[in-house]
Amino acid sequence: MGKIKEYSNGEVTIVWESEKCIHSAFCTKGLPEVFQPKDRPWIKVDAAATDKLIHQVKQCPSGALSFFMNEEGDKSSESMETKVEVMENGPLLVYGTLNVTHKDGTLEKKNKTTAFCRCGLSDNKPYCDGTHVKEKFKG
Repeated sequence: MGKIKEYSNGEVTIVWESEKCIHSAFCTKGLPEVFQPKDRPWIKVDAAATDKLIHQVKQCPSGALSFFMNEEGDKSSESMETKVEVMENGPLLVYGTLNVTHKDGTLEKKNKTTAFCRCGLSDNKPYCDGTHVKEKFKG
């Protein structure tokens, strides 16, 4: 199981699940003053306003980044309409609430964005782990 870290500015908490990260760099390109992967901690939540943090976290294609509002005290993700997007030379992104049944029969509920492997090379199947980038997958 990958690391799960939480970073809070008091108003919002950003949750990072390392195992889901496909290193698309949307976060670092969108808010470089906040997302600094070479530093520890790598997320500087005080470097931007809460609305900008939320907007950028919502751009994460893998769902590795998520957030919850601290005042609500509710870490459950709200359901949203299901949408599927094929990323050029990358994963299949599914937005919404999903119930995934793994090959061993275990069930997992996924919320918000889930990146499924299309190249067949991921070590974290059925999820994308970013291997498509180094293997120069075209599709």
